[in-house]
Amino acid sequence: MAWQLLTGNVAAVSLLISVWMHLHYRFYRLSEVQAQLGFGLMMGLAALLSMVLSVEVDSGYYLDLRSTLLAISAVYGGPLATVVTGTLTLSCRIYMGGAGLEPGLISIALVSLLGLCVRFLLRRRQVAAEKIVASALTVAAVSLAMSISYQSSGSYIATLGLVMTAVKFVATLLAASVITYFHAFTIERDILRAALTQAPDFHYIKNQKSEFVVTNLNVAHQHGRTKSSEMVGLTDFDLYPCEMAQTFFDREQAIMSSGQPLVDFEEPFHEEDGQERWFLTSKVPLRNRQGALIGLAGVTRDVTEKKRLVQEALDSRNVLSQAMREMSDGLAMFNPEGRLVFCNDQYRAAFPRSAYARQPGAHITDIVRAVVRNAERTDVGPDVSEEWIQESAAQLFATRDTEIPLFDGRWLSLRTRLASDGSALVVVSDITSMKRSEEELKQFAVEMKGLAYTDSLTGIANRRVFDQAISEEFARACRNGSPLSLLLCDVDHFKAFNDTYGHQEGDNCLKAIGETLRSIIRRPSDLVARFGGEEFAILLPGTDGDGAVRLAEGLRALLHGRAIPHRASSQSIVTVSIGVASMSTASTFGAPAALIEAADQALYDAKTKGRDCIGMAADQAQAA
Repeated sequence: MAWQLLTGNVAAVSLLISVWMHLHYRFYRLSEVQAQLGFGLMMGLAALLSMVLSVEVDSGYYLDLRSTLLAISAVYGGPLATVVTGTLTLSCRIYMGGAGLEPGLISIALVSLLGLCVRFLLRRRQVAAEKIVASALTVAAVSLAMSISYQSSGSYIATLGLVMTAVKFVATLLAASVITYFHAFTIERDILRAALTQAPDFHYIKNQKSEFVVTNLNVAHQHGRTKSSEMVGLTDFDLYPCEMAQTFFDREQAIMSSGQPLVDFEEPFHEEDGQERWFLTSKVPLRNRQGALIGLAGVTRDVTEKKRLVQEALDSRNVLSQAMREMSDGLAMFNPEGRLVFCNDQYRAAFPRSAYARQPGAHITDIVRAVVRNAERTDVGPDVSEEWIQESAAQLFATRDTEIPLFDGRWLSLRTRLASDGSALVVVSDITSMKRSEEELKQFAVEMKGLAYTDSLTGIANRRVFDQAISEEFARACRNGSPLSLLLCDVDHFKAFNDTYGHQEGDNCLKAIGETLRSIIRRPSDLVARFGGEEFAILLPGTDGDGAVRLAEGLRALLHGRAIPHRASSQSIVTVSIGVASMSTASTFGAPAALIEAADQALYDAKTKGRDCIGMAADQAQAA
């Protein structure tokens, strides 16, 4: 009975830690003080639950995991969290009373103070393992000291105390490791979120239906929204006139269908007051690791002012001279013979190694030779031929947009436009930040795609991942002649559970079952997935029927140990029925669907037999 209570104690503490991680992930806007108070409160509740489920080994002496929660709160939560957790723990221990009250209060104070010392001493250390081990050693040291004091009094509690010292040490290691991993994950999430939402231009990601999935604040403000989340699910048809929205939609669908990115595409937009604005847009199709198209990422920059300056430059040289002094980009004009007529300082500054050659009267071929000779462009080698130089110079008289990388890591956009008299106007823009933003968006898309493969409720793999995995593993098993087993699990009387406890508790029940299934898997190749509704699937490559049945029995036992209440069930706890199907070299399953169908039939047989049992596929049952 004592070990059952201790097992329940560990499970309850683990559940509350998991609840905190989920809550903190959802409420990421909490301030640091609020986060510390919330963390301390959750660790305090976990400690209270641990003390409620404690084992009374002697009058007034209790064994529980409160020290683990106190240490975690102090090391990872800080002083505010420690005050909250310590206050709740001290109050509960005083209420419990008994002969062990005084040493119990001392141990609570010691663990809290030592935990804060560990946090203070290791606050500047980057090695997470040091905090983890230090937390576990703190708990073990205090527990061992208490055990020694009991031994000096001749109490048999000392023996159990030594055992609990080891248990607390392991529990603290595990809890600290989980919290450390969660903190690292939170930091990565915040960095990605800040990189997207605080980027200077209009950044957005759309799905295959051209619906906004993620945008930054600039996009939201541009369309009269106050938050980025208000853009999710909208399309251009919700924001622009129908004809314009259709144009945008067709262009994006063409990008995704062809796989060709749209780079530096300039397009006008006429506002309701009649004003015209120009935008520079780059859009790239996004693909997952398997190469499947999942959407597109876009970066748009308002270039209205730049367009106005360029147009005025073409209309009047005097206006052009004024504009050149004010604009941020480089601007140069070449006559029809290829000689530089004039340029602004920004144009020369954009090319530091060949600036000396970019003087009025210089020919374009001499400028190209200076670029090659000084290795100014990283995409041009020093040994190019004279023919290449002449061809590059001739490109000056073609309307084109070019992006070039420079030796110092910058990227420049060269936009060449021809005038009616044959002269060429070149506008040079530094697009380094935009190129970096594109790379950041691509990286962000890679991070985001993982969300498409996880069941949002249980945190395990979803049906899409399962379907892909069983197809791959089935083909591998057929190719190698290796066994493959599948378990389909269905929660018994789950509708009655929802009717009795409500859908919120039903969701919590499914989360708990998902955690139980995930905890029983030991190999990286095994897969736990939500199959649908209250059904779960476990895919076991390299496992034969006997091994699958043993794992199914272990799963039932583990779920019985959790004893999730279910008063509408004849068992009074939540149970599952499991269908097992396995294939070997002698199996006749022709496709993954046949293996699933066999497991589903076995699950139906288990339900028919009264539930809370294991059903095996027909050929396996005969072999057994």
